[in-house]
Amino acid sequence: MGVVTGLVLYAIIWFLTLLVVLQVGVVSQDEAGDRVEGTHGSAPSDLHLGKRMLVTSGVAFGIWAVIAAVIISGAITIEDIDLFTRFGLGAPPPQ
Repeated sequence: MGVVTGLVLYAIIWFLTLLVVLQVGVVSQDEAGDRVEGTHGSAPSDLHLGKRMLVTSGVAFGIWAVIAAVIISGAITIEDIDLFTRFGLGAPPPQ
């Protein structure tokens, strides 16, 4: 795995992790009882965005490290997940 591939893989994992982390532990303005005029009641009262970004980075790094280790070690290769060739639906594997 090259450097650019590793960075792209980390970026994808980071954004997917961010989408999950943003939903965890959110307290809406209605639940907190401090609704700001002109906002929706389900808007977060205090997002803690900096803390969420740090949590996202740490969790994403852990997930990325596991996936990168599997790719680099060769434990799972593209031939292992190429179901078309495995079931005879695609071109025969190169000799």
